[in-house]
Amino acid sequence: MGRTALLLEVDSDDEVAALYRELTMRQEDGRLGPVAEIVPAARTVLLDGVAQVEPLVRQLEGWRVPEAGSAAAVGPLVEVPTVYDGADLAEVAALWGVSAAEAVRLHAGCEFRVAFCGFAPGFAYLTGLPERLAVPRRATPRTRVPTGSVALAGTYTGVYPSASPGGWQLLGRTGLTLWDPAAEPPALLRPGTRVRFVPEEPPTTDARHTPAERHTPDELRTSEEHHTPGERG
Repeated sequence: MGRTALLLEVDSDDEVAALYRELTMRQEDGRLGPVAEIVPAARTVLLDGVAQVEPLVRQLEGWRVPEAGSAAAVGPLVEVPTVYDGADLAEVAALWGVSAAEAVRLHAGCEFRVAFCGFAPGFAYLTGLPERLAVPRRATPRTRVPTGSVALAGTYTGVYPSASPGGWQLLGRTGLTLWDPAAEPPALLRPGTRVRFVPEEPPTTDARHTPAERHTPDELRTSEEHHTPGERG
């Protein structure tokens, strides 16, 4: 990453979360010194744009970082309305040894946390699924996963912010916008954010397409008066 970067390695994503939170807190109150970016990953935290690397290394050596897991419950909560009708829901349920309905209950019952972002703009890797519910990636990735797909791989959950190839197991879909370049910040899900998936029913046929249900007889007559037979579809 160059002479103005420092990569810190730890042993788990819980330790990444604790270290990331400590670094951002110290940056906010001015104790960290000039650092342009703090970027968490699966087992590392990258400090980029560091004005003086060696003094920062000496400073870090004396830190006492909070215990792993202590940062898990900190951060804003985002609820993701999800229709659980994914192509791989039945397969995931079979891997877990439960019904599809129980698989939905298990997944929606977890509180997730954004551990880090990557793969595509706005794609967040969410931790919080128990190790016993880990699932493998698909043997053959799909060439196109639709925008908003809620998916699993290993113990991670993710939501595809845009259509792209992908090999994760598809549980369902959401209509939330995960990445908006015009927004500030553009990513809805950022490191440290807590996430809950809220099951919702799939949308039904729009009642606006059935005139008999949305108009009274008087309204229908009025409508007829304003159209010649040639104008009616």
